[in-house]
Amino acid sequence: MTITKIKKLNQVPDLQMMEDPWRIFRIMAEFVDGFEELKDIGPAVSIFGSSRIHTKHSYYGAAEKTAELLVKAGYAVITGGGPSIMEAGNKGASRVGGKSIGLNIDLPFEQKPNDYINHLINFHYFFCRKVCFVKYAHAFVIFPGGFGTLDELSESITLIQTQRMDQFPVILYGSKYWKGLLDWFKGDMLQEGCIDVKDLDIMQTADKPEDVVKIIQKFYGKKKKSTKRK
Repeated sequence: MTITKIKKLNQVPDLQMMEDPWRIFRIMAEFVDGFEELKDIGPAVSIFGSSRIHTKHSYYGAAEKTAELLVKAGYAVITGGGPSIMEAGNKGASRVGGKSIGLNIDLPFEQKPNDYINHLINFHYFFCRKVCFVKYAHAFVIFPGGFGTLDELSESITLIQTQRMDQFPVILYGSKYWKGLLDWFKGDMLQEGCIDVKDLDIMQTADKPEDVVKIIQKFYGKKKKSTKRK
């Protein structure tokens, strides 16, 4: 190859370098849209869980009932906007006239927003979506789920543990489902010194929708107050 040809090849712009600045603008736009859309929703609770659990499953009914009770207690309900547990949360909230918010994510298999959302916001980036889940929530209710649900759980307890945000209720619904994970936390993870005993207090379990609301109300002293976000 001649020197002239090599010089011409070196002059071809790096497409990745050209795309990255525009990607930053898209990320900024997602944050701006999310913050603007959610800034006036008032006290809210984010409900997480599987997108694969059948509508006849007891967890679906429990998520629906939990959302109803949260709305009656004065909270908006935020979900990931998809099917299954997310749908149940939006369904329960909308049925009793509450704010039923869905933060939908664009996926390769095109997750379709459920029909019970009355305030839909679409995201391309998972991390932008997760910031909005946390920023506007006064509590997290984590129903049984898979990797995505674990990601959202881990995000919340990490931010609380590292004091990047003030503590708020992180409630694991279904003590039987979460027992193995909690046993590992209390066992190997604690014994190896990877966490402190006090870190275990970040999470609580509940087996009834009524208990979820009681935990949240007890934490806030039955008052709807703002939680500082850092």
